[in-house]
Amino acid sequence: MISTVLDNRRFRSWGGQILLLGGFAALLSWLVSNTVTNLETRGIRVGFDFLWRPANFPISESVLPYNPSDTFLWAYVTGVGNTLAISILAIVLSTALGLVVGLARRSKHPLTSGVASVFVTTMRNMPLIVHLLFWYALATTMLPAPRQAYNPLPGVFLSLRGFYIPSFNLDGVAFVLVGLTMASAVLAAILGRRMIAAGRLDIRHPLLCLLAVTAVVAAGLGLILQPAAVVDFPEMKGFNFIGGMRLSPEFAALMLGLVIYTSAFIGEIIRGGIDAVSPGQWEAGRAIGLSERHTLTKIIIPQALRIIIPPMTSQYLSTVKNTTLALAVGYPELGLVVGTVINQTGQAIESIALLLGIFLTISIAVSLFMNWYNAHVALMEAR
Repeated sequence: MISTVLDNRRFRSWGGQILLLGGFAALLSWLVSNTVTNLETRGIRVGFDFLWRPANFPISESVLPYNPSDTFLWAYVTGVGNTLAISILAIVLSTALGLVVGLARRSKHPLTSGVASVFVTTMRNMPLIVHLLFWYALATTMLPAPRQAYNPLPGVFLSLRGFYIPSFNLDGVAFVLVGLTMASAVLAAILGRRMIAAGRLDIRHPLLCLLAVTAVVAAGLGLILQPAAVVDFPEMKGFNFIGGMRLSPEFAALMLGLVIYTSAFIGEIIRGGIDAVSPGQWEAGRAIGLSERHTLTKIIIPQALRIIIPPMTSQYLSTVKNTTLALAVGYPELGLVVGTVINQTGQAIESIALLLGIFLTISIAVSLFMNWYNAHVALMEAR
């Protein structure tokens, strides 16, 4: 009977997995128990009670409002907000620049393709930390003092203390208007795409129509809600600028370094995806009278997306993780906040566990979204 059970292939497979899982759980339990015992022996408290205590340390700049009297928990939330803001901006800007670089690499003009090739080769073979330190040194040593700040555009000033640009001061009604307009645009895009797919709507330029609908909705809501929006320009007062929006040298260096470094990789991903499409597709586009631009946008890129998206997902995940290098230039993203909290509280294990959990959550969210989009593109192409 026992030999019969042991000869069962399914039993052996499940039995081995259960034993392996049980051994891993036992090892993990022992590690946790041993760590807690050693910490208690040394008088180090274990737990997350510290999250509710006042942080009592400043954060130089943040997307969310923050005060040193806030709790450690809100300090973590502020760090997460900074990390998310950097990640989203870097992904969007590097994708846009990478598209330009990828198309330039395929250009038949020797100067354009040569410059793009040199850019990609140079940027990809320099460590990201070198990029960040280079731009930070440039922003803090090569720019003039505020009184001699560069003024390349009206209302834009570049100085050692940061970059100053005009800002919009919006009231609550204006934010409601922006939210309703975005929701209307998304709804119009979904409905329009479904109607086009069903053959009930024939639009030659759907993007222009979507922009027109969004503009009409925004204008109508603006007339109804009447929001208040004031443009605030920076101006020199005393020894520094007041008003407007300030982009710190740390933020500027981080964004420049991340975007330029990442765009070189994304450019090669896009170029490779386009080149992987059969040359016959270009010939088919020309045969039906399409221009090179329309052939690229209507035929080549939709097919190339199936090749581009998987490696692009990995690049986006790397970009999110690369934001931790912001501490090299002193920008207060989540990693720098965690380091400060550890110095203040000594709760290293809890803080590192939170850091790992947060980055794991963000990475999984990015991966799930890109996998959904990849499946969506594949389904659309299959139709």
